[in-house]
Amino acid sequence: MDTPQGIKTASEGSSVRSKHKTHIVGLKEPTQMERLGQLARGAYERLLELELSGTPSHVAVIQDGNRRYARQQGDDASEGHRAGAETTEQVLEWCRETGVDELTLYTFSTENFERPEEENEALFDLLCEKLREFADADRVHDSEVRIRAIGETGKLPERVREAIDYAERRTGGYDNLQLNIALAYGGRAELLSAARDVTGAVDADELDAEDIDVETVEQRLYEGPSRDVDLIVRTGGDERTSNFLPWHANGNEAAVYFCTPYWPEFRKVDFLRAIRTYEHREESWRKTRARRALALVRALGGAEGHDARRVLRRFKDALPSAEREAIESETDAEFERTAD
Repeated sequence: MDTPQGIKTASEGSSVRSKHKTHIVGLKEPTQMERLGQLARGAYERLLELELSGTPSHVAVIQDGNRRYARQQGDDASEGHRAGAETTEQVLEWCRETGVDELTLYTFSTENFERPEEENEALFDLLCEKLREFADADRVHDSEVRIRAIGETGKLPERVREAIDYAERRTGGYDNLQLNIALAYGGRAELLSAARDVTGAVDADELDAEDIDVETVEQRLYEGPSRDVDLIVRTGGDERTSNFLPWHANGNEAAVYFCTPYWPEFRKVDFLRAIRTYEHREESWRKTRARRALALVRALGGAEGHDARRVLRRFKDALPSAEREAIESETDAEFERTAD
């Protein structure tokens, strides 16, 4: 997984953006065809924005492709990580614009420690730089963004831990948009650690095995995400979730959006397409709930079907109009039988 990340101030973002744009297209002015393409993409973005009817509360992103992007440009890995940091800042802004409450970024996995030391040291320097810049940016405080790190952060170099502490202290009082940065994170390691804590508590007679429930486990997970994950996005072309937030995502049956652009190439239109995937997934889920409830109402009837009817009333609007009309007809007929 090719994953750096960091945040930059607005002025620095524009300078880095200009650098990478120049690197890609050279010093030439955009051709007429390129300008038309930009206009078409802008129109498509606006269309997607108009079509959106709901926004996921918690989006988790696997930022893949920084190193491949750098190789494609003829640069070393550190330049790819810097380009990825620019995308990170943009995505945070898109989340704010669309009303996302929580964003979790898979920035550095436990497996990433196996990469060349020189590459990791450059990445750690970048993380320190961007964490501090982010914590001091006026727009971050104006938007009340809270930053938290999740993972086995004790394995990180001291300078990175100090930067994390600085960012968390500077933004700890905010709750408008929560940004979780997964550092030295591994999904299996998180669940294994929680399981060990639970069994240790049972062995020490601090916890009765019969009292173990969802809350018992959640209390022992990494401190960080406050909501279940609604949508996972992965860039770079691979179609796997790499054990990212298994408790918060798999347990909630999160929607997943895979796309081919490398992380530095991820555009707003890709972000909006991801949200559209979530909407379709949510719509399908609501239809399924409504149809299951309808089947129970028909099978049980009477007082036994009370809970099923309540679920049906909640989700029936997700069904096609013909199905809704049939349900209303059945409801009217049942009312008449009851009245008689």
